Amino acid sequence: MADLRTTYMGLDLKNPIIAGASTMTANMDKIKKIEEAGAGALVIKSLFEEQIQLESYKLEQDLTKYDERHAEMTTIFPRLEHAGSAEHLMWVNKAKDSVDIPVIASLNAVNHESWIKYAKELEGTGVDGLELNFYTAPYDMNESSDAMEKKQLDIAKAVLKEVKIPIVIKMSPFYGNPLHFIAKLDKEKVAGFVLFNQMFQPDINILNEKNTFPFNLSDNKDYRLPLRFAGLLHGEINASICTSSGIFTGQDVVKMLLAGADCVQVVSTLYTNGIDHIKSMLNDVESWMETKGYSTLADFRGKLSRANSADPWIYKRAQYVRLLLRESPTND
Repeated sequence: MADLRTTYMGLDLKNPIIAGASTMTANMDKIKKIEEAGAGALVIKSLFEEQIQLESYKLEQDLTKYDERHAEMTTIFPRLEHAGSAEHLMWVNKAKDSVDIPVIASLNAVNHESWIKYAKELEGTGVDGLELNFYTAPYDMNESSDAMEKKQLDIAKAVLKEVKIPIVIKMSPFYGNPLHFIAKLDKEKVAGFVLFNQMFQPDINILNEKNTFPFNLSDNKDYRLPLRFAGLLHGEINASICTSSGIFTGQDVVKMLLAGADCVQVVSTLYTNGIDHIKSMLNDVESWMETKGYSTLADFRGKLSRANSADPWIYKRAQYVRLLLRESPTND
């Protein structure tokens, strides 16, 4: 039987498939099903600072909207405060205690101080690692890419200084040069990178001429971008490489490993095909390895990365020219 064990952010995983952060990993029954289906680890649904701020503001509105309705009334409610992150932390702690596979927390914060505060609180739940969600969604023409990257680099340094559990960065591809930014973070001893965040994309309803906010699932071809960067990064950084977006099948997992990833995160395929699909994906990886005569993932990981490829142009734009010169561009 093929050995699917791998290492991610210093953690030993029984296989390379991780259930990524989603509403599924905010449900205890589904978390247990994820473990039963064979996932190597799971990432708890993110703690969102903006959500906490919004809930706190709404509570304050609800508690004060009837204040001082006549001269002798100050308030009709006792003084209450929003619990902040307490509910989420209690949930993460419960999830960690309920399964035996590694549990990784996820954090989306806004303010510099909040990143540190919430990272320390999440560490206190006993999780095995922490995923920081860094993303750039350019909307301000006056903010330079250098300024955006410096802000995030400073956050990473501050969190790494205060937190002892392994830290990984889940990032978007929207940087001037993602490879350069990753190299900077790697020098700070970040334990791993997740490539890439599935970014929220708005849409427009042309019938009522309004903005809409659809639920964004990956497409099954979205894996090509993270595959490219995994292939470029393998052998170039010390941190672990985890790919995400568009990974729907065991064959997709094999492709990522051949490019140089240590593991993958899956979400959309679990919504589309069900949690038990993890079993099928693992079976497909095992079958492929046995067919090829590979005993461990290390036997072929990174085999088709830029570092190990016989073709130095494989990850460069020159491949586009080769495609144009083919007699039939659709043929492999």
